Amino acid sequence: MTTWLILGGSSAMARALARAVASRGDAVILAGRDAGDLAATATDCRLRGAPLAEAVAFDARDPAGFPALLARLEATEGTVNVAIFVGSMPPQAEIDADPALIDGVIADSFTGPVRLLTLLAPLVEARKGTVVGVGSVAGDRGRIGNYAYGAAKAGFATYMSGLRNRLTRAGAHAVTVKPGFVDTAMTWGIEGMFLVAPPERVAADILKAVGKRRDVIYTPFFWRYIMLIIRHVPERIFKKMSV
Repeated sequence: MTTWLILGGSSAMARALARAVASRGDAVILAGRDAGDLAATATDCRLRGAPLAEAVAFDARDPAGFPALLARLEATEGTVNVAIFVGSMPPQAEIDADPALIDGVIADSFTGPVRLLTLLAPLVEARKGTVVGVGSVAGDRGRIGNYAYGAAKAGFATYMSGLRNRLTRAGAHAVTVKPGFVDTAMTWGIEGMFLVAPPERVAADILKAVGKRRDVIYTPFFWRYIMLIIRHVPERIFKKMSV
């Protein structure tokens, strides 16, 4: 049996992935802060065919709860996969007004997931599993609208690269996923959204990447080319752009 630990299970992308893996008979452990939402998704997953689907508490800002997640995974059998959807992105203007918000952004999007993954890595190695680290195109270059969040996701992408190097040696794997604009609560109401993808599209791309053991993917695929252009705009020009 394959068991998926899905962190940030209340997000639309995480919910879509949980439903997809449940439909093919995988077990699902949904972890996050919203117990009611997670329980509803777990019920949905059981109805779709998951042999096990349960909700557990997880807060990226509270490392004291991490060992319990490890213990729960150790109690399963078979392959262990971990998918990280955790993150928070308050508007940059709010961060500028209250710099204390940066602590939560960094904990949710970088240090919390990294600390937990470091704890889980030996189990993923032993069970020949895969880590799916969901970052963001925002981590490819600092932009005026969300550079605190982008910095956290850039750090997470670098960690995922090193983790991939480690896991590969044990026959396990790690794939970094960089979504563009996705129809989720994080993007609702933000001006300038274009080419917004449904969460189900992201989930399908993730499963395809896991099956092919891809290293880094952009989803939808065309964001690879959009970000290639953005990364190569000269800094003297880029700093005058509102992107």
